[in-house]
Amino acid sequence: MLLPLLLSLLLLSLSLLLLLPPLALLQRQHCQGARLPWLAGLQHHVAQRILGLAAAWQHRRLEQSTLLAHQSQQQALRRCLRGGLGSQYPFPGNTDMDVFRNHLPLTKSSLAQEENSAKKLLPPPSSQHRGEASLQATLLGLAALNEAYPEVLAPGGTARVTPTSPWPCPLPWPCHALGQVRPPGAEDSRALLLEALRSPGLRALEAGTATELLDVFLGLEADGEELTEAIASGSPAPLTRRAAELQEALEQGPRGLALRLWPKLQVVVTLDAGGQAEAVAALGALWCQGVMGLNLWPEQPHGLYLLSPGAPFIELLPIKEETQEDVTSTLLLAEAQEGEEYELVLTHHTGLSRCRLGDVVRVVGSYNQCPVVRFIRRLDQALNVRGEDIAEDTFSEALSQAVGQWPGAKLLDHSCVESSILDSSEGSAPHYEVFVMLRGLRNLSEENRDKLDHCLQKTSPRYKSLRFRGSVGPARVHLVGQGAFRALREALAACPVSCFPPGMPRVIRHKHLAQLLQKRVVS
Repeated sequence: MLLPLLLSLLLLSLSLLLLLPPLALLQRQHCQGARLPWLAGLQHHVAQRILGLAAAWQHRRLEQSTLLAHQSQQQALRRCLRGGLGSQYPFPGNTDMDVFRNHLPLTKSSLAQEENSAKKLLPPPSSQHRGEASLQATLLGLAALNEAYPEVLAPGGTARVTPTSPWPCPLPWPCHALGQVRPPGAEDSRALLLEALRSPGLRALEAGTATELLDVFLGLEADGEELTEAIASGSPAPLTRRAAELQEALEQGPRGLALRLWPKLQVVVTLDAGGQAEAVAALGALWCQGVMGLNLWPEQPHGLYLLSPGAPFIELLPIKEETQEDVTSTLLLAEAQEGEEYELVLTHHTGLSRCRLGDVVRVVGSYNQCPVVRFIRRLDQALNVRGEDIAEDTFSEALSQAVGQWPGAKLLDHSCVESSILDSSEGSAPHYEVFVMLRGLRNLSEENRDKLDHCLQKTSPRYKSLRFRGSVGPARVHLVGQGAFRALREALAACPVSCFPPGMPRVIRHKHLAQLLQKRVVS
């Protein structure tokens, strides 16, 4: 009886919220004529109450499912077999894992498969899975945000500065009822940023991903004068003063800019997708210096994630060095071992296969019977011109070491291309073409370029051996101008089947995308 009662309460309260005008509108009315302040307060109170009740309900569900992980996964598998998968599965009522594995062999992600056949990028299947898991993650994330930073959900305390949201299942009603700063109908980054810049009391910024937020701050630097004029033009005295504050903050440079623009800013919320580490590091060192990050364990410095036993159905494929292609036996969540690395395998009721996502995670702890993991790398982002198989995290480590030896340089973004993609190895050994965007260094000397190849040899004995024999040529480093990687992300997002924001690709396997960066080389 508790569940129907709770759902009825949520629906009733939500109906009340939908009947009320958005809080941002009430705030404008209050400024103009001091009308209906009690209604704004009521709306905010009801919204916070609904959020608390919904999050508590989802937390109880999470506790129950993770305490009985094996049974929960059996139920998730049964739902898959009763859904779209059932018509293709000869034993729809049988959830025995041996039978399931034998009749549905592992397949690789469509993103990896299309590299050899199509000219357009396809989204990884994991991005298509909405529903209960996304709703649960969003509600628990909002509750964690509210607990860690109570003032963030105060009226006018939060602004989103990108069209995409960091929340897996965006909920319109908290944004309106909790007073998120957002112009009505605005869906472009410039309008969203302008509204945020008009609000000096912000305590939280939201962005789809860290790379998108980096684009926002780079654009703010490039177009700061135009944005300041837009705020000052035809505005009342308070906004004219705000425009002067913005101009002064921008003149002091990028370091600590976010806190100068919004002195009460406490947290930046972004979606943690693949390939975001460099943007996170750059934002933390420069524009967002001093601003904390958020995950469900806010006290942890790096993102930790709980693998839930509900839908979609998740299996773990052990990572075995040198023999990965031969490993086909998967584990259930309760069988994961701390310290081990696994590739995620996912089955959803709308799919017809057990899909290897290519995402590798390391188990760092447990929550009841389910593993808590940290993202390590993406298998489809490895470099391989002579069988050396340089993993994403290995290359990133070497590049970070090399950039650390370039005086004054701060790495903002990078992507790699195997020389065969650009036909640049004619007359020479196959090699890597590396495109980097930097802050603090406008030109790369040959000595600095060579340091990346030296660091790669230190990091990978296999690469060092191939370089010694001349089977692989030295990595070639190219410095691209500001905006190059933003153009790359726009090209990815323009794909009609794209589910932007995607994980930022570190290895480009399409000639037209590689040429897009090649045209923007400045050194």
